[in-house]
Amino acid sequence: MADSMNTRADLVVNGISYQGLNSYGKIMVGDKAFEYYNDRDVNDFIQIPWEEIEYIVADLVFGGKWIPRFAIETRQGYTFRFGASKETKKLLAKCRDYLPEERIVRARSAMENVKIGIGNMISGRRKEKK
Repeated sequence: MADSMNTRADLVVNGISYQGLNSYGKIMVGDKAFEYYNDRDVNDFIQIPWEEIEYIVADLVFGGKWIPRFAIETRQGYTFRFGASKETKKLLAKCRDYLPEERIVRARSAMENVKIGIGNMISGRRKEKK
Protein backbone atom coordinates (compact mmCIF):
# COMPACT_ATOMS: atom_id res chain seq x y z
CA MET A 1 0.00 0.00 0.00
CA ALA A 2 1.20 3.49 -0.81
CA ASP A 3 1.95 6.04 1.87
CA SER A 4 -0.31 9.07 1.81
CA MET A 5 1.23 12.34 0.65
CA ASN A 6 -1.05 14.22 3.04
CA THR A 7 -0.22 14.97 6.65
CA ARG A 8 -3.89 15.74 7.32
CA ALA A 9 -7.07 14.52 5.60
CA ASP A 10 -9.74 17.22 5.34
CA LEU A 11 -12.33 15.01 3.65
CA VAL A 12 -12.61 11.32 2.79
CA VAL A 13 -15.56 10.14 0.66
CA ASN A 14 -16.51 7.08 -1.34
CA GLY A 15 -15.70 7.49 -5.00
CA ILE A 16 -15.20 5.87 -8.37
CA SER A 17 -12.14 6.10 -10.59
CA TYR A 18 -12.90 5.95 -14.31
CA GLN A 19 -9.32 5.08 -15.32
CA GLY A 20 -9.39 1.90 -17.41
CA LEU A 21 -11.79 -0.40 -15.62
CA ASN A 22 -13.98 1.45 -13.16
CA SER A 23 -12.92 0.91 -9.57
CA TYR A 24 -14.53 1.81 -6.28
CA GLY A 25 -12.56 3.31 -3.45
CA LYS A 26 -11.95 6.32 -1.26
CA ILE A 27 -11.18 9.85 -2.41
CA MET A 28 -9.13 11.90 0.04
CA VAL A 29 -8.70 15.66 -0.03
CA GLY A 30 -5.79 16.63 2.17
CA ASP A 31 -3.33 19.41 2.82
CA LYS A 32 -0.75 18.25 0.22
CA ALA A 33 -2.62 16.31 -2.49
CA PHE A 34 -5.78 14.86 -4.00
CA GLU A 35 -5.66 11.08 -3.50
CA TYR A 36 -7.69 8.04 -4.57
CA TYR A 37 -7.28 4.55 -3.10
CA ASN A 38 -9.01 1.45 -4.47
CA ASP A 39 -10.95 -0.54 -1.85
CA ARG A 40 -9.90 -3.94 -3.19
CA ASP A 41 -6.43 -3.49 -4.66
CA VAL A 42 -3.86 -1.73 -2.47
CA ASN A 43 -1.61 -1.22 -5.51
CA ASP A 44 -4.30 0.79 -7.35
CA PHE A 45 -4.02 4.38 -6.19
CA ILE A 46 -3.74 7.90 -7.63
CA GLN A 47 -1.92 10.74 -5.87
CA ILE A 48 -1.93 14.21 -7.43
CA PRO A 49 -0.16 17.06 -5.60
CA TRP A 50 -2.12 20.33 -5.58
CA GLU A 51 0.60 22.19 -7.48
CA GLU A 52 0.33 19.68 -10.36
CA ILE A 53 -3.42 20.22 -10.90
CA GLU A 54 -4.18 22.56 -13.79
CA TYR A 55 -8.00 22.34 -13.70
CA ILE A 56 -10.85 20.43 -12.11
CA VAL A 57 -13.69 20.18 -14.62
CA ALA A 58 -17.11 19.31 -13.18
CA ASP A 59 -20.06 17.94 -15.19
CA LEU A 60 -23.19 19.76 -14.02
CA VAL A 61 -26.64 18.20 -14.39
CA PHE A 62 -30.02 19.78 -13.67
CA GLY A 63 -28.59 23.29 -13.50
CA GLY A 64 -25.86 22.33 -11.05
CA LYS A 65 -28.10 20.50 -8.58
CA TRP A 66 -26.20 17.26 -9.24
CA ILE A 67 -22.57 16.69 -10.21
CA PRO A 68 -22.21 13.04 -11.26
CA ARG A 69 -18.51 13.17 -12.18
CA PHE A 70 -15.51 15.43 -12.50
CA ALA A 71 -12.11 15.32 -14.15
CA ILE A 72 -8.72 16.49 -12.98
CA GLU A 73 -6.40 17.82 -15.67
CA THR A 74 -2.73 17.94 -14.72
CA ARG A 75 0.04 20.23 -15.93
CA GLN A 76 1.58 17.29 -17.85
CA GLY A 77 -1.61 16.89 -19.89
CA TYR A 78 -3.06 13.83 -18.14
CA THR A 79 -6.77 13.62 -17.33
CA PHE A 80 -8.15 11.60 -14.43
CA ARG A 81 -11.92 11.08 -14.18
CA PHE A 82 -13.74 10.47 -10.92
CA GLY A 83 -17.24 10.23 -9.49
CA ALA A 84 -18.08 10.78 -5.84
CA SER A 85 -21.78 9.86 -5.68
CA LYS A 86 -23.58 11.99 -3.11
CA GLU A 87 -20.58 13.95 -1.87
CA THR A 88 -19.27 15.59 -5.07
CA LYS A 89 -20.34 19.15 -4.20
CA LYS A 90 -18.80 18.86 -0.76
CA LEU A 91 -15.61 17.41 -2.25
CA LEU A 92 -15.24 20.20 -4.83
CA ALA A 93 -15.92 22.82 -2.16
CA LYS A 94 -13.08 21.35 -0.09
CA CYS A 95 -10.79 21.44 -3.17
CA ARG A 96 -11.39 25.22 -3.31
CA ASP A 97 -9.37 25.49 -0.09
CA TYR A 98 -6.27 24.47 -2.10
CA LEU A 99 -7.00 25.67 -5.65
CA PRO A 100 -8.10 29.11 -6.88
CA GLU A 101 -11.75 29.26 -7.83
CA GLU A 102 -10.95 29.98 -11.52
CA ARG A 103 -9.22 26.57 -11.77
CA ILE A 104 -12.41 24.70 -10.81
CA VAL A 105 -14.65 25.02 -13.86
CA ARG A 106 -17.79 23.47 -15.30
CA ALA A 107 -17.73 21.26 -18.37
CA ARG A 108 -19.51 22.33 -21.53
CA SER A 109 -23.03 20.96 -21.89
CA ALA A 110 -23.99 18.63 -24.73
CA MET A 111 -25.89 21.49 -26.40
CA GLU A 112 -22.83 23.76 -26.27
CA ASN A 113 -20.74 21.01 -27.89
CA VAL A 114 -23.32 20.64 -30.68
CA LYS A 115 -23.32 24.41 -31.30
CA ILE A 116 -19.52 24.48 -31.46
CA GLY A 117 -19.50 21.48 -33.82
CA ILE A 118 -22.04 23.10 -36.15
CA GLY A 119 -20.09 26.36 -36.05
CA ASN A 120 -16.89 24.51 -36.98
CA MET A 121 -18.64 22.74 -39.85
CA ILE A 122 -20.04 26.01 -41.20
CA SER A 123 -16.74 27.85 -40.92
CA GLY A 124 -14.96 24.89 -42.56
CA ARG A 125 -17.33 25.00 -45.55
CA ARG A 126 -16.75 28.71 -46.03
CA LYS A 127 -13.01 28.15 -46.16
CA GLU A 128 -13.41 25.42 -48.80
CA LYS A 129 -15.50 27.64 -51.12
CA LYS A 130 -12.91 30.42 -51.19
